[in-house]
Amino acid sequence: MKFFIIAGAINGFLSVALGAFGAHLLEGKVADKYLATWETAVQYQMFHALALVAIGILMSSKVLGPISTLNTAGYFILAGIIIFSGSLYVLSLTGISILGAVTPIGGVAFLVGWIMLIVAAVKYAN
Repeated sequence: MKFFIIAGAINGFLSVALGAFGAHLLEGKVADKYLATWETAVQYQMFHALALVAIGILMSSKVLGPISTLNTAGYFILAGIIIFSGSLYVLSLTGISILGAVTPIGGVAFLVGWIMLIVAAVKYAN
């Protein structure tokens, strides 16, 4: 539980820092399409950073029953941040288009994480 709160806070911090980096240091240095890609990575990282914090809080309060379901959700969301946002950051900086093929794997990890959170709520919420 503490792990996901810390991981969420770190990712929230990184999202703000990387967003500022993109807005102030990348503008005019990368193509507009790559700047838009960078912004997408920042947005998804922040949304899912908040999800990690929420999962950590839910785990500590034991509102949704067995921690294993929430644990699985948290790890999938964390993997999604790394794969989805990470691949978009690298794509934006390098222009290596093959990374666009990796990004959907991160998207699927996000979806699985959200599904696991739904499962926890449906099965265990009072």
